[in-house]
This record gives sequence, C-alpha cells and structure tokens, in this order.
Amino acid sequence: MFVRTPALRTSAALAASVLAALLVTGCGQDDDPSVASPSTTPTSAAPPSATATASTPTTSSTPSATASTPAVDKEIIVTIAKRRVDPPTGRVTVSKGQLVRITVTSDVSDELHVHGYDLGARLPAGTPGSVEFRADKTGLFEVETHETELVLFQLVVR
Repeated sequence: MFVRTPALRTSAALAASVLAALLVTGCGQDDDPSVASPSTTPTSAAPPSATATASTPTTSSTPSATASTPAVDKEIIVTIAKRRVDPPTGRVTVSKGQLVRITVTSDVSDELHVHGYDLGARLPAGTPGSVEFRADKTGLFEVETHETELVLFQLVVR
C-alpha cells in the first residue's frame, strides 16, 4: 500500500507504533496464547532430549509416567494459601535440556507465569494449573503469579 499524503503517513506510522507497543506489553494478558487452562496433560514447548540431575526438597526427579502424561525430568509443585508460598520462595536448579513440569495450586484465582519462557497457566481457586516445557534457555527465570504478584521461585537453568 502506498500512502501519498504526509498526514496519512503520520497516521500509519502512529498506528504501527501503537500496535507494536501492544504486542510488546502482552505480559499478563488473558488472551495470551501461551496461557493455558489448567490441565492434567500439559503441553511440551521444545524438542525432546534430557539429562538427569539430583532433586531439591521442592521438586521430584523423574516421576513415573502414566498413560496420559510423559515422564518429566523435574517436577516442581507449589501451593499458595493466604498469600504464603509453600515451599518458601527460593531457587530451583535444572539442567539445560530437561523436561520441567511446574504445578501450582492457589486458594484464590490467579495466573501462573514463567518469565523468559513466556509460559503461563490459569489458576482457578483450589484447582492445580500446570506448565510443562523443555528447559532450553540457560539463565535465571522468575516464576510468579500475576494477580497476587507473588514470586514462587527462581528457576536456574545451567
């Protein structure tokens, strides 16, 4: 499309800028396609390949798989009650390439978000919500809730 007048060019540039700003500020939006409804069958976000590491007190390593869910290398389970995070906020370390499942149950409706991976799940009150992904990016990533703004833990991928 060719915009011939300066006023139309300015309007088109302004509209493009607004659209770009809306796309960049998508964190916490309910219409984000990466936000999933709670499910007992989480989706995988990367190709398979994994290594095993020792588990921490807040996680379990290589749980047995059922017919409906694949085996994960690291399962992290968090409960929130009266704005208290259990286990208490800390760091959880995984190896790059591991399949990670994070399951959160909150006593109030909220939204789980894994920063850096841009994954999330709705958390209806009292119902577990899960995300499952391949830890293919190294670094330190916060895992939090959006409505109550609680940091659940920091995920360290090495």
